[in-house]
Amino acid sequence: MSLHDHFDTSIKFNARLLQEFYDSYDEELEMELDELRLESENHPQSDEEKQWRREYFRELLRLQGELVKLQEWVQRTGYRLIILFEGRDAAGKGGVIKRITQRLNPRVCRVTVLPAPNDREKTQWYFQRYIAHLPAAGEMVLFDRSWYNRAGVERVMGFCSAKELEEFYRSVPEFEKMLSRSGIKIIKYWFSITDQEQEIRFLSRIHDPLKQWKLSPMDLESRRLWEDYTQAKEDMLERTHFPDAPWWVVQGVDKKKARLNCIRHLLTQIPYEAVEPPSVTLPAREHKPDYIRTPVPPHMVVPEHY
Repeated sequence: MSLHDHFDTSIKFNARLLQEFYDSYDEELEMELDELRLESENHPQSDEEKQWRREYFRELLRLQGELVKLQEWVQRTGYRLIILFEGRDAAGKGGVIKRITQRLNPRVCRVTVLPAPNDREKTQWYFQRYIAHLPAAGEMVLFDRSWYNRAGVERVMGFCSAKELEEFYRSVPEFEKMLSRSGIKIIKYWFSITDQEQEIRFLSRIHDPLKQWKLSPMDLESRRLWEDYTQAKEDMLERTHFPDAPWWVVQGVDKKKARLNCIRHLLTQIPYEAVEPPSVTLPAREHKPDYIRTPVPPHMVVPEHY
């Protein structure tokens, strides 16, 4: 190969590498772009709104870079972290969780979403089914709803008795103290939105066929029982705000600000520092002169419609 051919090949390879980089970011930002489409359909964006959106993306990418540093530090030091996400239905918990985990290794940072307890689990110690999901050394676990279901939906919907609720309030401080004493850091977030904002988000889900799956009968019932959930939330925050595991309230009416504020606050709660990653060298591929690649049968190939 001549020097000119080598130079030309190098340029094409670097261009392809750059394109792969852009493609990966396009896919990861798809959910953000979808929101932009919906916003644009509802009303044209002003210059100020466009500028804020650019600033939001820049800050989100910066914070996600810090989350990667946090992940490396957690893995290197054996730190154990639990983050609980509670709040109103449609308050934005899922959106924040997606942005936190978007660039992280799922083997280090995993999300736990437990279904309703089955008949056997209903007879267990209440906290028992959550224990299997606690982090080992070098792991972060994000609970999309947690054992605080008992103080919220179970209380309001009558899935637990008054006696079971009081036992929960007696047990939860000891349970969380045990976790803290064992070296597990607990961070608890409550996402708050207004009555009017929840109504708008529910209506948006009802009329968007891509989001209707997000609305469950329980969500609709929570809308009717707004004030009952408010009372349950106020009692829960008052009775379970502990020095070792305090509650932090995220104002969620503006979803983008809520995401940035929550991630930024999370990063301030952990004494992480940048860890020098191990150097990685891509090994040269071996070429075996006697190897002949077998063609893939045409009937096995997915038709290329695009």
